[in-house]
Amino acid sequence: MTVLGAEHGEQPTLLVATPLEPELVERIRREAPGVEVLFDPELLPAPRYPSDHRGDTSFRRTPEQQGRLEDLVRRADVVLGVPGETAAGLRDLVAGAPRLRWVQGTAAGAGQMVREAALDADTLRRVTFTSSIGVHATQLAEWAVLGLLYFVKDVPRLLRDAEARSWPHYPVRELRAQRLVVVGLGHIGREVAHCARALGMHVTGVRRRPSESDLSYVDEVAVLADLPDVLERCEAVVLALPSTAATDGLFGAELLAAMPEGGVLVNVGRGATVDEPALVAALRSGHLCGAALDVVATEPLPPDSPLWDLDNVLLSPHTAALSTQENERIVDVLLDNLHRLAQGRALRNVVDTEHFY
Repeated sequence: MTVLGAEHGEQPTLLVATPLEPELVERIRREAPGVEVLFDPELLPAPRYPSDHRGDTSFRRTPEQQGRLEDLVRRADVVLGVPGETAAGLRDLVAGAPRLRWVQGTAAGAGQMVREAALDADTLRRVTFTSSIGVHATQLAEWAVLGLLYFVKDVPRLLRDAEARSWPHYPVRELRAQRLVVVGLGHIGREVAHCARALGMHVTGVRRRPSESDLSYVDEVAVLADLPDVLERCEAVVLALPSTAATDGLFGAELLAAMPEGGVLVNVGRGATVDEPALVAALRSGHLCGAALDVVATEPLPPDSPLWDLDNVLLSPHTAALSTQENERIVDVLLDNLHRLAQGRALRNVVDTEHFY
């Protein structure tokens, strides 16, 4: 990455291009005094809820406002967020920012947006992209545990009994001592493992290239090639994978069949990593007890998707990561990276532009 300031003076210029609370903008100015911060909330859509980075989708800039935004973009060495939070917005941003050297994304999956933007090689060399990996780990791990408990404690049956005004007595399973496989041991996967072990589960972590340090988070570790054997010994799986050429469609009929009958699958990574027709078949046959999905292959989930009609599916509209504290944590990442930049250290959460995660 080109050192900011080397070409354009000593003070890098940061453009806040995402809806952000004014007090957080002031915090950036206060804690990074060597950075010029550009922020004009009139040029950004109003957030629909706390930590909404896309904002009101009906928002349209006037020609005068668009001109003002383009002027700010041309001045920026660093940008926080992407206007509209879309691949097209990212393409427009880098095309209109000749000084741009670094984009700090607001999403953990910022690499997917970079991939979809299909930027040319010169741009990928010129601009460094960093994600907000780690910001969403706590809330996603909590939702993963919710998904596991939802089916282990048979909440679908409780809902059916309530609708029928029925009051039967029956035993339910325990999460303690169950065997969980966490596929993907990034920030989210490690936090899932931490929560699961606290509940007494035995956790196997799976990743492309495990290391000895992984054993501080899980009871044992395996590589992706071991999945068929590992899955035979588990009661539940949590997917915390990015969408890449190597992971898209990874969980298909073969791996789902490898899971023991009555297993539970939770996906808090990316919907593209699961073969949905194969998952629906496994749920309908009863081979899987249930699936808790915060993500699906096509979002929003199409109205004709069979996933809507299965009572052994818990759906969340890709909102499990959202938190009222999210913007504060994203600013934490930004400030850490600004300080690293000033000290000549490597940035945190740099997107791999070969695999795009």
